[in-house]
Amino acid sequence: MQTRFAGLPDYPFEPHYAEVADGDGGTLRVHCLREGDPGGPLVLLLHGEPSWSYLYRKMIPVLTAAGLQVVAPDLVGFGRSDKPTERSDYTFARHVEWMRELLFDRFDLRDITLVCQDWGGLIGLRLVGEHPGRFARVVAANTFLPTGDTDPGEAFFVWQRTSQEIKVFPTGRIVQGGCLKPLGPGVEAAYDAPFPDESYKAGARQFPLLVPSRPDDPAHDANVAAWVGLAAFDRPFLCAFSDGDPITRGADRNLKERIAGAKGQPHTTIVGGGHFLQEDCGEELAQVVVSFVRG
Repeated sequence: MQTRFAGLPDYPFEPHYAEVADGDGGTLRVHCLREGDPGGPLVLLLHGEPSWSYLYRKMIPVLTAAGLQVVAPDLVGFGRSDKPTERSDYTFARHVEWMRELLFDRFDLRDITLVCQDWGGLIGLRLVGEHPGRFARVVAANTFLPTGDTDPGEAFFVWQRTSQEIKVFPTGRIVQGGCLKPLGPGVEAAYDAPFPDESYKAGARQFPLLVPSRPDDPAHDANVAAWVGLAAFDRPFLCAFSDGDPITRGADRNLKERIAGAKGQPHTTIVGGGHFLQEDCGEELAQVVVSFVRG
């Protein structure tokens, strides 16, 4: 399996691992990148579906060159982290707990600048709402924290249906489809690297079904409760959405209006970026993060 990660384009980073409880009496090994100055301001990069920490390879050098410390885990089921093969192993609550245990119990991260996109926000913003004291500031990019009380839109439902109906789940092509620019040689294959065959894709297949889209969703009550803490979060909260994402378009308005720390911030739109704006405009987004932390 590890040979699949050898020689990936522009990904020279050393792997680090830690174990978390799997929820069934066992453990899971979670992969994480740890780069930059260990004494510098801490930036946590959370990826989404169906990507992994490779998504942040363009941003990490910019962040570390600015003296920042970077932590970028792979969610369970993705990247170099363990991948349970039963779809029932994956729930919203478990994903939140796996990251909580890794980041707080294992690494004891504090004064965190969270940078989150896609499911990185669904998990990361939930953690901010539940543990606001751990976070110094937040940069939200093409993400949201749904409760199921609001229709997520037809573009999401099309993606949800497609993700369940296709026989082969083409992770690399899915990422390319969420970008406005060509990925380039070897990059699409790098997004396929974590998944030797379909049996490894249970988490990637299940994620679209875990987004709360109805009030009776299992995550509804916990996300509503998390929104109480998130709305009261009065530390700096910045929206840096792209201009070319049909899935999350307009979600930044809700974040800006409801979260206390979003008031008066220099919110920005990243021009020329699709859903995976880290691919299309990674260096630009990284500079936004650097300016936000240093400012």
